[in-house]
Amino acid sequence: MKMGKLPTSLRAAASISRPKIAPSSLVSESSSPTPAKTRLSAISPRTRDDGESSRTPFKSPDLSAAKSLFNSMVATPDLRLHNSFLQSYASISTLGDSISLLRHMMKSHPTFSPDRSTYHILLAQSCRAPEPTLAGVHRALNLMSADGFAPDKVTADIAVRALSSSGRIDHALQLFDEMSLKHSVPDSYTYNFVVKCLCKCRSLSMVYEFIDKCRSSLGLKPDLVTYTIIIDNVCNTKNLREITRLVGVLGEEGFKPDCFLYNTIMKGYCMLSRGSEAIEVYNKMRENGVEPDLVTYNTLIFGLSKAGRAKEARKYLKIMAEKGHVPDVVTYTSLMNGLCRERDVLGAYALLEEMKESGVEPNACTYNTLLHGFCKAKMMEKGIELYGEMKAAGMELETAAYATLLRALCRQGKIADAYEVFDYAVESKSLTDVSAYSTLESALKEVNKHRE
Repeated sequence: MKMGKLPTSLRAAASISRPKIAPSSLVSESSSPTPAKTRLSAISPRTRDDGESSRTPFKSPDLSAAKSLFNSMVATPDLRLHNSFLQSYASISTLGDSISLLRHMMKSHPTFSPDRSTYHILLAQSCRAPEPTLAGVHRALNLMSADGFAPDKVTADIAVRALSSSGRIDHALQLFDEMSLKHSVPDSYTYNFVVKCLCKCRSLSMVYEFIDKCRSSLGLKPDLVTYTIIIDNVCNTKNLREITRLVGVLGEEGFKPDCFLYNTIMKGYCMLSRGSEAIEVYNKMRENGVEPDLVTYNTLIFGLSKAGRAKEARKYLKIMAEKGHVPDVVTYTSLMNGLCRERDVLGAYALLEEMKESGVEPNACTYNTLLHGFCKAKMMEKGIELYGEMKAAGMELETAAYATLLRALCRQGKIADAYEVFDYAVESKSLTDVSAYSTLESALKEVNKHRE
């Protein structure tokens, strides 16, 4: 290796971004009318160096080899290069060896002066270690302080996130308390990140316990993001009473819901097929001067369709267009699903032509919705025609549509056609071999039972 040349793996490791936390969804991301991710992603707004590296120039964690490699490649002090080198080594070594390597780097190049991000690399490494205590984390924090870098809010954020992502949520909570008492009270981003984590892996009572403790002991109060996180979690558990209570709390706390929060609340009612309440939320947001967006209308149309009120949902399709919001594939597919539920399959099929004329391209979810509807309505000629279009386009079959199509074909005695659909489902990887075959077997058994 030439003196001073930086390996490709180190150049790649020089800049690391922290992943963002996404909210849970009503259905799959590609077809979901749930609120956008903007608000919940606000709990991770910064790009920070946390010591993660997917590539490393080190073949082993041997400390001597690491020191030799450093000596052979570094010609002049360069903070970014030094941090990248340390970060790569920290990804495979122990905390103690990483600290020893840092000391060697400082001794070899006296003009090299580590900055706060250097110590954050060691801190993140200590958090990732599967240890029963916070001893390693305390060691990294003490080293920071001893070298003149008092832990701050960013330090707390990096440590809490690294511990949580490593499954050490209890240690993250412990460190959150320690940082608040000894160094600096974590900021709202870290606070809301913890709330989000607790919503995912702990009971709602523990979430409220954490919020109450932070309010009384640290002066940290829940903000609009906090309530959005909690309401989104409560919506996913379909706890209508708690949704209603939290909406009341928002008013008591003086918060004015924005479009995102209204959409989240509306989603909760829609998941429970409470169309009237969803419309009330829609009317309330307009009364309060909050302009509904595309997600609002998609959520409302989904909810009304799910509640068996597809004709009413159709009305909002017109309203959203008048307001300048162009219906997308989610809008049309949700409405088609509602019409199929009400046995108006031809009405749903007419929407397919309408969306094509509007320049909206139907997707696999759209076709599966219609295929399922045609088969349930025993309109097999149209269903088989639609299946042919799907097959020609290489679209995958969803489980419900596949099962309904198989049963319908078997009942008509078209066993060969049923096997052909089975073959396509396997070839297109729509379902696993076992799932596809068990569904076919079930359909055949059902036919034989009726014949007996």
